[in-house]
Amino acid sequence: MSNALGIALSAIRSLFTKLDVTANNIANANTGGFKKSRADFQEVAPGGVKVSIRTVDTPGSPLPPAEGETEYQESSNVSLEEEMVNLITTRYAFSANLKTIKAEEEMQKSLLDIYA
Repeated sequence: MSNALGIALSAIRSLFTKLDVTANNIANANTGGFKKSRADFQEVAPGGVKVSIRTVDTPGSPLPPAEGETEYQESSNVSLEEEMVNLITTRYAFSANLKTIKAEEEMQKSLLDIYA
């Protein structure tokens, strides 16, 4: 496997993790007290991507107390607008890495045609 192909496949695996994190955030956007997560990418040697997941501890908006309670609750800290931007950028990252794989495939095919 070529280096470009390995790097692109590594990135695609990491993007699937990022997509899972974003989906979880969206699913829990209306869950009181939920803290969103983020998928952070890191370059690894000799080439590729590693993903780590972290929780973002920013506070959510205060909610009025439930009936019979006196303490305010906290909403989730998920911004659906931010999550939609994450989905769009993830989509374009998938597309770019798939184009890398396709270009690598075409180069290998051309190389085999030259040798045949």
